[in-house]
Amino acid sequence: PATQTGQHTFGCLLNGQPWTPSGNVGPANYRLVYDSGYAGGDLEIRAYRYVDVLKDTQYFIIAGAPVTKTGTYPIDGKTIGVYYSTGIKGSCYEYYNAPGLKMDGQLTISRLDLAQGIVSGTFNFKLFQPGCDTIKVTQGRFDYKL
Repeated sequence: PATQTGQHTFGCLLNGQPWTPSGNVGPANYRLVYDSGYAGGDLEIRAYRYVDVLKDTQYFIIAGAPVTKTGTYPIDGKTIGVYYSTGIKGSCYEYYNAPGLKMDGQLTISRLDLAQGIVSGTFNFKLFQPGCDTIKVTQGRFDYKL
């Protein structure tokens, strides 16, 4: 469920299928970093899912700056960008600067409470890369206690 109380929740629909962090390949499978002193307020959300069948991981990084207050920020590769790896080795890697990569979406920060150390919100986006499947993420939400 969507929360705004620092419950360490993250989830979305990836091409219509539920996606949550799972498994472990070393670092925590979900983490959020906010640095108010860097680039006017730098936010980085990282989540991965270990995919045993593929012997690899799928992961997201949603990051950008300046994020200074609650509100909606464009996911356009300028203010906020998305890195996504399918977990499958091949020619379709979706990342910040892939040739022809386009991203479109939004990140909404509903709580940015540095006194309590809680950052939460929602997101949705599409990634388009020539010759690759479109990645569509909907109903994304996160809640993190720093």
